[in-house]
Amino acid sequence: MQQRVPPTVTWADVEGGVVRMIDQTKLPGELVMLDCREVECVAQAIERLSVRGAPAIGCAAALGMALAAHRSQADDSDALRKDLRTARERLAATRPTAVNLFWALSQMDRAIAEHEGEAPDAMRAALLTRAEEIVEDDLQRCVAIGRNSLELIPEGANILTHCNAGALATAGYGTALGVVRAAHEAGKGIHVWVDETRPLLQGARLTAWELCTEGIPATLITDSMAGYVMGQGRVDCVVVGSDRIAANGDVANKIGTYTVAVLAERHGIPFYVAAPVSTIDYELASGDLIPIEERSREEVAMLAHRVAEPVCPDVAIYNPAFDVTPHELVAAIVTEKGIARAPYAGSLRAMRD
Repeated sequence: MQQRVPPTVTWADVEGGVVRMIDQTKLPGELVMLDCREVECVAQAIERLSVRGAPAIGCAAALGMALAAHRSQADDSDALRKDLRTARERLAATRPTAVNLFWALSQMDRAIAEHEGEAPDAMRAALLTRAEEIVEDDLQRCVAIGRNSLELIPEGANILTHCNAGALATAGYGTALGVVRAAHEAGKGIHVWVDETRPLLQGARLTAWELCTEGIPATLITDSMAGYVMGQGRVDCVVVGSDRIAANGDVANKIGTYTVAVLAERHGIPFYVAAPVSTIDYELASGDLIPIEERSREEVAMLAHRVAEPVCPDVAIYNPAFDVTPHELVAAIVTEKGIARAPYAGSLRAMRD
């Protein structure tokens, strides 16, 4: 039996309670578990990508709110709510693009409101229960996404994916890699082409590690090879995750996804998006309104060694973390509620919680 990837983020009932997560910055060299005892630790883990992937970020934020409640020294409900407001503000400021972060925080807001006026210990217990429900719910949504995708994946399919949308990006199982896992478990004999995903190499470091860990056939390629491999007729479909989907079906995902979608369109290859309904931002009419995070220049300037400096220390560097794929390039969006197809404004609205 193949090894399975450990839980990405969970609550551990030690030392009064900690948020325990895989430190993904250490992969694939070593598997290190990070125990966060304070909200600031959770926030920094999200910012430095120790935990990443929209659903996993949402789970971490929910557990971070539970952690804030458990670590608060407040002995009355008003003081506890004040501490929780501070924690929420810090967690909400970590990353702008992944809508699951804000969805999870709104779920915790609702739990706080439902238990307003109760004793602090009752509030603490209620928030931990809700946070753990969010984690379990995410896991079950991913399993459902995989199940719903099976009709889209042919026998013996060669699937290309970009970035990491696997167990590491969720509470477990994955969205895009949930599709891969479901097809593998169904005996479809699939093979995965793994884009390296510059500049942080989430495909090379994380997706390849997950697939190798679980014995799923995969081949790592550089991002610049995707079009050539498609042109050889060696890709049957593309499956990616998403950090935010606009109401019209425009999809924000890791930088480079738009390029892959254009290449897929050129070669007549279906481009599928796998994401839970919580990733759909019904308040944004189109992808033009999705905030795109810009990250440190060092992520581009450094690889195994410095690639742009000091040869040219003043070179300008632009490092957007995400791009937006227009809905016209998306063949289908697979959610836990089923498969949405164009026109997405209607099919996605029908899935709204």
